[in-house]
Amino acid sequence: MTDDRITRDPTEVMRDEMAIRDRILEILKAEPLTIPEIADRLGYPTHEVVRWVMAMWSYKLVEETGKAGPEGYFKYRIREA
Repeated sequence: MTDDRITRDPTEVMRDEMAIRDRILEILKAEPLTIPEIADRLGYPTHEVVRWVMAMWSYKLVEETGKAGPEGYFKYRIREA
């Protein structure tokens, strides 16, 4: 489903943010992951997961680790308090 380009209304995607946030944090407890890896584990399209992870980044809940990999994606981890 991560390559699925069915576009939902952006307000609908953002409305899901609070419910999905806890799932993303749970996934990231095990190891840092890229956005496509997170999307694959959640079963949501990458373009939606980008919005959620970037919102979490702006709230300082997650941070990127090091430099982007060869595919251009950063790995994200839970930000320590």
